[in-house]
Amino acid sequence: MTAVDLQCTDSGGNGEPVLLAHAIGCDRRMWDDLAVALAPRRRVVAIDARGHGKSPLPARPWSLEDMADDAARLLDRLGIARADWVGLSMGGMVGQAFALRHPGRLGRLVLANTTSSYGADGKAMWDNRIRLITAGGLAAIRDMVTARYFSEAFIASHRDVVDRVMGRFMETPADGYLGCCEAIRELEYTAALPRIQAPTLVVAGEIDQGTTPAMARVIADGIPGARLAIIRGASHLSAVEKPAEFNALVEEFLAAR
Repeated sequence: MTAVDLQCTDSGGNGEPVLLAHAIGCDRRMWDDLAVALAPRRRVVAIDARGHGKSPLPARPWSLEDMADDAARLLDRLGIARADWVGLSMGGMVGQAFALRHPGRLGRLVLANTTSSYGADGKAMWDNRIRLITAGGLAAIRDMVTARYFSEAFIASHRDVVDRVMGRFMETPADGYLGCCEAIRELEYTAALPRIQAPTLVVAGEIDQGTTPAMARVIADGIPGARLAIIRGASHLSAVEKPAEFNALVEEFLAAR
């Protein structure tokens, strides 16, 4: 499939470039806090994945590899030869694809709240989600996604943030979400992890039910020299739920040269 022209926000400047790749059902605004933290020292490029935000919605199906090629095409358009990558959930899956397909274009790699495989039951899980959305749209999974994105404590204490994130979730085109579900359904990078040579930080949420700390450890064990950090009390959208802790980890890691 031909790569599409992704929409992004680009802080510009002469700092080392870093690309921020969001979770499924989110868009580049998921990274607002981190983008502000990084912008004084870095050129920050926050993307909308295909089928999300303001990026094009091509015909289904597509793959994680196609989405990695979208990012490479964007870097070409921006005149960026090489960038660091921070990806959460789906953004981390695409980050693995990018590291394997475009290793010469990757500096440092942050893989947050993500996995290299969903195991034997993964395809059935994603097929069930596809069926629910096909029958009832994103409204059919809104409550389930809310409970996976955020801890119960955060939902109770930060209703404004939860409502804002889930409002954006409901703006996602159903076909865009479905296309990404189909791509994630085929995720299987565990055996390829030793080929990733980029310095890598793996971040997990302590209570993330969707991409567990055990899944994060598989990635950290598979990528040579990778470091694992677990954010206490964080669920799936750790960058939103625990921004101070998440941003500090990323800033420290990206600054190490």
